[in-house]
Amino acid sequence: MSTDSDSSSRGGGPAGGSFREITRDRLLNEMLRSTRQNKGSTWKVLIMDKLTVKIMSSSCKMGDITDQGVSLVEDLYKRRQPLPSMDAIYFMQPTKQNIDIFMSNMSGKRPLYKKAYIFFSSPIQKEWVAHIRKDSSVLARVGALSEMNLEYFAIDSQGFVTDHDKALEELFTENAEGSMNYNSCINTMATRIATVFASMKEFPRVHYRVARTIDASTLTTLRDLVPTKLAASVWNCLARYKSIIPEFPQTETCELLIVDRSIDQIAPVIHEWTYDAMCHDLLSMDGNKYVQEVPNTSGSGTEKKEVLLEDHDPIWFELRDVHVADANLRLHEKMRDFISKNKAAQLHQARTNGELSTKELQKMVQALPQYTDQIDKLSLHVEVCSFVF
Repeated sequence: MSTDSDSSSRGGGPAGGSFREITRDRLLNEMLRSTRQNKGSTWKVLIMDKLTVKIMSSSCKMGDITDQGVSLVEDLYKRRQPLPSMDAIYFMQPTKQNIDIFMSNMSGKRPLYKKAYIFFSSPIQKEWVAHIRKDSSVLARVGALSEMNLEYFAIDSQGFVTDHDKALEELFTENAEGSMNYNSCINTMATRIATVFASMKEFPRVHYRVARTIDASTLTTLRDLVPTKLAASVWNCLARYKSIIPEFPQTETCELLIVDRSIDQIAPVIHEWTYDAMCHDLLSMDGNKYVQEVPNTSGSGTEKKEVLLEDHDPIWFELRDVHVADANLRLHEKMRDFISKNKAAQLHQARTNGELSTKELQKMVQALPQYTDQIDKLSLHVEVCSFVF
């Protein structure tokens, strides 16, 4: 696990399921479903801040949220219409700004909502809990107050990020020395890394790279101490979980290795040639979202269609970590296999009298509506591969 903005974990995945599956299960069942006290429960409003909406969208679809009795999703920071007959679910960071907004929403004689279920993404300070309890009008309307300890972003079935775009600047530049942002970045990253283990119910043995100096006369800088400080902060978070999270292990169950980029200085300047890396580098993608041009219903032109290159796509799951040249070969093998098992495709190939080009394969696949889902997936990856290889 690295400590920069691309910090992630990849491997075989957690024993209890993938990062995304674990996150999705906790958000839908542990949080949203817990507010449904009976089958006749009314629809609720889900209110999130900028960070938690990214956490939610990285693992859940709108349909998943709706299935749990949520009829409306709102931005915490925007002005909202009062819905005094509805209950609200707040999923937010435990910051002063967020708590002040919540208090203004639920205090007084005319609150925005009937009842509020509050879920914090990370541990809340005791003084903020006391602040909520002091206002009797708010306290009477609180249906639940809980720490979810879920503040990481699942990027696929085996990876997560802590989403720190400025980590390199805040931790390793000359300005990092003596900066308030340094400690803030370390603590926030540690909290988010620790929430991964809170979700997996794993208690890791933490290993880290000790700072090394060139010689005895060289002083150790804060930049050298990033792994040490991050490891200590992660451990403090995990130690707290032992006493507050039910069924959290009391002894170490796995290993966590924390290093900085100095252990591998070549990787940043070497370009990866995997299908995944090439797609993100050469295509105009927004996260994992790719816009594909497909024939419109009238057949007279094309229209744009948004698709997600994620683990639910079996072809993407198989090819994403493969060298792009090998991915191209495998894709054409899939095409040939598809043709060999489909009579219409065989007839089409017979008319062309020989091997099909990538574009011809794409057109042929699009012409076979009886295999809609498989056709869509194959057509998508034929198009993508033609752009990146």
